[in-house]
Amino acid sequence: MNPAESEQAGWTVDSLEREARDVLSPAVFEYYRAGAGEGISRDEAATAWRSWRFLPRIFQDVSTVSTATELFGTHLAAPVLAGPAALHTLAHPEGEVATARGVSEAGSLLVQSARAGRSIASDRWWFQAYVLRDPSITEAQVRDAAARGARAIVLTADAPYVFRSAVPEAGSAAPENRTPGQRQDPALSADAIGWLAGISGLPVLVKGVLRPEDAVACVEAGAAGIVVSNHGGRQLDRAVASAYALRPVVEAVGGRVPVLVDGGIRNGADVLTALALGASAVLIGRPVLWALATGGAEGVRDLLRFYRDDLARTMAQAGVPSLAHIDESLIGPGIR
Repeated sequence: MNPAESEQAGWTVDSLEREARDVLSPAVFEYYRAGAGEGISRDEAATAWRSWRFLPRIFQDVSTVSTATELFGTHLAAPVLAGPAALHTLAHPEGEVATARGVSEAGSLLVQSARAGRSIASDRWWFQAYVLRDPSITEAQVRDAAARGARAIVLTADAPYVFRSAVPEAGSAAPENRTPGQRQDPALSADAIGWLAGISGLPVLVKGVLRPEDAVACVEAGAAGIVVSNHGGRQLDRAVASAYALRPVVEAVGGRVPVLVDGGIRNGADVLTALALGASAVLIGRPVLWALATGGAEGVRDLLRFYRDDLARTMAQAGVPSLAHIDESLIGPGIR
């Protein structure tokens, strides 16, 4: 695309959040926005990305800029995915069905939560799995997801116990009233990676990785990808921001599998920072819910197009015409 074709109009993801707060009930808004403990990890996620600085290149031909990429056989208009979040039906009557439609129209990909409000069938989605104390429930969910066209499984490994935030009555009571067998298995081990790959026939990514040695262990156990994440600050408060954990994980993995990242990514500059630090793509969480609440499928589509266009503008200003030109030399020294 030509970066000059998309003009900035002062719109931000923060302004979208304010719009969503006016549309959603207070209980639903707070459920989506909730963070563990004092909310420290939740609140510092975006600030952490903003602490990095660029070293832009000059004399580069950026008359056209390409943000296109491919992950596990799916072509993407930009390396920006809709991350997993529970109960989209609290934000919109169509729930995940509307989200998936907007994601598809934007040329992106949805990671559907294991605790979704609606099931989807598409060729542009991955399934987020928890291994439960009753593994037969997990197995049934994963087999069903594979049958409905999921292209990968994302094993969430950073929630041995779930931080409890009140689920509004308008949603499902199931997340709060699970039987013991439906709760997360606190004895989860890396053996689950091979098990999930075996029953699904799909690549398995592990989400919730912050430590380099854990990333290496996941790869050695068969993980096809790593997602650096602190669960949106909803699990362990004061967990390190993913913006700071990303580079050490990338270095430890050493290019053996793609590394993705989420948490506080609000614009194209954040996306470019993540890519320069070694990520193959980023996942967007709460902003997708704000877009769904305020604009349905079209809102989700427009949000993802905003990230694509803002990334292209930022790449042009930084002197990088394609994702292949992005490397760690774009990040200035001495920032962190």
